[in-house]
Amino acid sequence: MRNMLRSMRILSASAFVVLVSTAAGAVELKGYDQKSFEAVQKAGTPIVVDIWASWCPTCAAQQPIIEKLTSSSDFSDLTIFRVDFDTQKDVVRSFKAQSQSTLIAFKGDSETARSVGDTDARSIEKLFRSTLKKN
Repeated sequence: MRNMLRSMRILSASAFVVLVSTAAGAVELKGYDQKSFEAVQKAGTPIVVDIWASWCPTCAAQQPIIEKLTSSSDFSDLTIFRVDFDTQKDVVRSFKAQSQSTLIAFKGDSETARSVGDTDARSIEKLFRSTLKKN
């Protein structure tokens, strides 16, 4: 990965949280529960929920865009929760998502943007930036 000089948090609803710091080369794994998501919301942290499926070509096309955006210092405080569309139907329903390749942005507990099937880097960046707006 390219010169990431900050930490990126990916919280995986499927089993674990990955805290990636490529500058130091460290990876930390933690368990996930609903309380983690609620705590991040309560803290007012920028959040993107990535509802994906391993077999989804659109999801695969989104991943390099997401990785590039999260390598930017602009999004150093962003937390990404990845939800598996096939195995976490209850979580998918709780976000009122109808399909995989859904990205949902939050600033705290307020939804700021949502997209489905989007692979345009500029519009995904706009969705990410919506999490940075002041409440």
